[in-house]
Amino acid sequence: MPIWIFRISTLVAFPFLTYNFIDKEWMSLLSGLLCGALVVAGEVLFKRLRLIKIMIACSGFLLGYMLFVLFDYGMNNFANGDVMAFWNQHQRSFEIGLLVFGVLASLFKSRDLEGLSYKGHHLKVADVTALMDGRIVDLCEINFLSGVIVLPVFVLDALNKMVSSKDPLERAKGRRGLDVASRLQELSEISVRITSKTPKADTLEERIVKLAKSLDAEVVTLDFNVNKIAALYNVIALNVADLATALKPVVLPGESMSLFIMKDGKEKEQGIGYLDDGTMVVVEDGRKHIGKRTEVAVYSILQTSSGRMIFAKVK
Repeated sequence: MPIWIFRISTLVAFPFLTYNFIDKEWMSLLSGLLCGALVVAGEVLFKRLRLIKIMIACSGFLLGYMLFVLFDYGMNNFANGDVMAFWNQHQRSFEIGLLVFGVLASLFKSRDLEGLSYKGHHLKVADVTALMDGRIVDLCEINFLSGVIVLPVFVLDALNKMVSSKDPLERAKGRRGLDVASRLQELSEISVRITSKTPKADTLEERIVKLAKSLDAEVVTLDFNVNKIAALYNVIALNVADLATALKPVVLPGESMSLFIMKDGKEKEQGIGYLDDGTMVVVEDGRKHIGKRTEVAVYSILQTSSGRMIFAKVK
């Protein structure tokens, strides 16, 4: 509400001041209204722009002015009469054109000045789930993920909010995510860039995908919703969970393996063990081998929506 009070007051105050203190004519009233509108428009524009963008635009403005001064010096000292006459006639147009060119060129290349001087599929945007999971560090250490890892500021802000949560589990996840982000920056195998670019979106997942789309990058995630949104935006999503599933050891019926039987199963005389990747193995007649490692033979594999179940017998 205070911002609307400021805007309305500005639109009322400027015409009042110009009409009463400059000239009591309708043109003065109109000029005051125009000045007030420009002030309000400037306030709205600068509110939407991030500080880094404003600084980059100012740098581009100075660059454009320096180019104009350089051209003007060359024309005044080295140009002949006809060229000098043309320059004097269109000098103001050249000045405005170079200033606009400097501002636009700096804004279009602002990604370089923000630390993202690269563009393409060697950019990997990490989301909250990838940082909380932590396996992204292992993938970078073995050079499985190459290029540049991009850490958006809004993702780090989300982790900071989790750290200040009252839920202990939420706090632990937030701290782990920030710790993983710090470890990524310490790695020598990969470059890490932090960007403050924040696309407009209703959800954090969509914001991540839109950022990757604008950078022509890939998304590193463990969130299945990010996979679906990325497919809609034609963005490649590298899901660490899918990678782990794809790398599960292939076990075929008839093969033998050594298995540690941890507990009893639902059915009589059954024992339960787990492979290194977490796949559950149901062992017939395995109850008497609980707490021991024994040789089992696989006789059936059941694929379900939640994963695989392997059925085996004690050899």
